[in-house]
Amino acid sequence: MGRPGIDFPGFGCGLAIMRDGKLLLCKRLKAPEAGHWNIVGGKVDHMERSELAARREAEEESGLSIRSTRFLCLSEQLIEADRQHWISMIYVTDDFSGEPQLTEPDKLSDIGWYDLDALPQPLSRFAADAVRAIRVQTKALVDAN
Repeated sequence: MGRPGIDFPGFGCGLAIMRDGKLLLCKRLKAPEAGHWNIVGGKVDHMERSELAARREAEEESGLSIRSTRFLCLSEQLIEADRQHWISMIYVTDDFSGEPQLTEPDKLSDIGWYDLDALPQPLSRFAADAVRAIRVQTKALVDAN
């Protein structure tokens, strides 16, 4: 059958979790993009809606309880260094409860809140796309008011 992202483009999801203007990021230990800072997310399972997959992945990776989400952007990652190709639906939320915890220490080495103007580096392509979309939406809201 093959491996998603490696033998054929994989379908992924992500959730940009915001609190008080800060974005929750975690540092990856494994490919793709090991050592990069990322929003929570992962692979969408067969017959699973991407929005529900993003919520599931976020809860698994952060320990937070996610209530509602909204679509943020589509991200395509061609990661030459890891020979991986992913297409991901990214959602955003500020509607959650709990405090983030490092619940998957085998996959992630750190987790925390970061101001959009002081993000740790390097960011994964996935996270960079989410940050760009958040900035575009924020600017549109400011311009509308």
